[in-house]
Amino acid sequence: MSAAERGASGEAAAEPARVRYQFTFLVLAVAAVSFALLQSLLVPVLPELQRSLHTDQNSITWLVTAYLLSGSVATPILGRIGDMYGKKRVLVCVLITLDVGAALAAMATSMAVMVPARTVQGIGSAAIPLAFGIIRDEFPREKVTTAVSVISGLAAAGSGIGLVLTGPIVNAFGYHWLFWIPCIVVASATVGAFVFVPESSNRTPARVNWPAALLLSGWLVALLLGVSKGPSWGWGSPSVDGLLAAAVVLALLWGVVESRSEQPLVDLQMMRLPAVLTTNVVAAFVGVALYCSLTFLPQFLQAPPSVGYGFAASVTTSGLILLPMAGCMFVFGSLSGPLNVRFGPKPVIVTGAATTVPAFTLLAFLHGSVWEVILGTALVGAGMGIAASAMVSAIVDAVPAGQTGVAAGMNANIRTIGGGIGAATVGTIITTGVTGSELPRESGYTTAFAVLAGAMVFAVIAAARIPTTRARRGAGKAEQAELAHGELAVLAGGTVVGDLPE
Repeated sequence: MSAAERGASGEAAAEPARVRYQFTFLVLAVAAVSFALLQSLLVPVLPELQRSLHTDQNSITWLVTAYLLSGSVATPILGRIGDMYGKKRVLVCVLITLDVGAALAAMATSMAVMVPARTVQGIGSAAIPLAFGIIRDEFPREKVTTAVSVISGLAAAGSGIGLVLTGPIVNAFGYHWLFWIPCIVVASATVGAFVFVPESSNRTPARVNWPAALLLSGWLVALLLGVSKGPSWGWGSPSVDGLLAAAVVLALLWGVVESRSEQPLVDLQMMRLPAVLTTNVVAAFVGVALYCSLTFLPQFLQAPPSVGYGFAASVTTSGLILLPMAGCMFVFGSLSGPLNVRFGPKPVIVTGAATTVPAFTLLAFLHGSVWEVILGTALVGAGMGIAASAMVSAIVDAVPAGQTGVAAGMNANIRTIGGGIGAATVGTIITTGVTGSELPRESGYTTAFAVLAGAMVFAVIAAARIPTTRARRGAGKAEQAELAHGELAVLAGGTVVGDLPE
């Protein structure tokens, strides 16, 4: 048999492993969207849930906080376990866990059940990095960049789409179906993952550094809990000060353990690389803008015009007003991959971040008409979609292939930390001087939008300091095509990989 015949025979033998990648992509897309939807479906109906679950305004926020905390912990640890023991196996377990959490929340009639259910749901955040790892291992090389860009766009837009769907679902079926519908969808994705997703033979010969994992979890929980509860518990209160102090102590201990470990969970020397450091600074500011947009824009739209702003929009109407933002996040997030290949991640991140500055400025001073809000939020969505999808690509260029997954996971967590701190700060700005059941004043929102514009100015400055990737600068078409095959850029807790398998 000639070499050509042997090559053709080998390709034919390898084909069955690739023939079902379309089904794999569909399963991963459904899983990513389901998790993203669960992030934001509850935000517009928290007041209704407060009444239905017979709780107060301070307690109801635990439905968001618990989800955020468990997600920040699960992302790096389960991603690491997936690399070690098999991404499909861990993905199926994660989806089962997410489905159980959604079912528990759908049946919950009290906070005692709803909060643990939301905590369990947060573990589903690991589905995103696992999905990108599976794409890297199993897809044909020429399909990888497109698949990653589309999944990235779906993950970015999913949270915004959740704001759009909440009203119609609640009006037609009641709030329980905010969980039953994702539960049904996730169940189908779980079966699809078990049947269609192949198990990769690519494994990382390592072990989980459990002391480092526990310390990382500890300081993340203490920090995010402290900043998220600061406005309600009181800045300077013993509880908040104690949590923030614990976060500092645990973070220092975590740094000591990681620096002395032969197999660190996070390589701190890698985190100090200029490209990684500057990109993570950008991630923090992007997190501020993204989380605040999803949290406070529905409240702004639903306020009555009598207070000087707002449109007395229903949950459904406010979701429709924000639909262009979600659409732009998906479209421009999907375009980020080709733009990274053509221009490199640095100019893409700078452009995305810069786009949001006039957007928030517009929202600060021109928000009296619905079209002004639509224009401003659509620009926010476009900028967020581009920048968030491109950030991890900059990290890919800066770190060795064996460290890209953990580097991307920490980038996602830093984005979450920025979002938590930003939401607490902006929430305090909006509610300053408000007592009792009063609605925030227009000046509070004006200042908040201006602060978000300022935050994104700092993001632009930090992005401008990201080192230019030499391999991309002046790359010809052939070189760009090779880069497209050899690198992945992912969003929101994703796993990033360098060289693809042959």
